[in-house]
Amino acid sequence: MIYKVYYQETKKRNPQRETTQSLYLEAETEVDARALVEDNTEFNIEFIEPLEGHFLDYEQENPEYQLTEFNK
Repeated sequence: MIYKVYYQETKKRNPQRETTQSLYLEAETEVDARALVEDNTEFNIEFIEPLEGHFLDYEQENPEYQLTEFNK
């Protein structure tokens, strides 16, 4: 399944909506998606959203849509 992860680049500041960023990744579960991001970045995860059906189609139309892959 594809997940959209909303995050802040650092855990040192309080989250601000204006600085929230997102990435897309493929994982088996939401827990796996969180573990991938936490193990490979210093990001402060705000929210993880599963994408499927029309929601996924809509996100894939965005020119910035790109799946993030982490080296294992």
